Amino acid sequence: MKIAFFKITFIIISLLSFDTFCQGINLSTHEVSDMKYMLEEEKLARDVYEILDAKWQMRVFNNIKQSEQHHMDMMEYLLNSYKIRYKLNFEQGVFYNEQLQTMYNNFIEKGSKSRQDALEVGKMIEVVDIEDLEKAIKKTSKNDIHDVYSKLIFASNNHLRAFNRNLSRF
Repeated sequence: MKIAFFKITFIIISLLSFDTFCQGINLSTHEVSDMKYMLEEEKLARDVYEILDAKWQMRVFNNIKQSEQHHMDMMEYLLNSYKIRYKLNFEQGVFYNEQLQTMYNNFIEKGSKSRQDALEVGKMIEVVDIEDLEKAIKKTSKNDIHDVYSKLIFASNNHLRAFNRNLSRF
């Protein structure tokens, strides 16, 4: 009886270890590229909000930039749990993805014009983020990825409401 128990336990542990080792292999190329993109897109939001917070000193940017860092941490955890290699430039406002670099540059230019423009930029970032997350969520079959994306969509909707509230004061 004890030998059978140990054999079953050994087999279960071996299978779990093999599954953990192969997690990155079981992902589609879309899932991998979406996760990498979402990490950099969360960085874009954080970096823009840091600049706009320093320029306009509006509480909404200070609060949300901290949330965006948490979103980056969630995406990094997800990537690391699947043992996916990724690049992230730690320099503020520098991105490997050229599209995100262009977006960042445009957002900073527009957001530097006025407080209202800055809030409009925040709104645009959250709308784009929600759209991209909704597209990515449709392309994954993994529950953990789906759950993280769902949490990020929920948070982005909260951020969008905060920007809209602030814009209604103008």
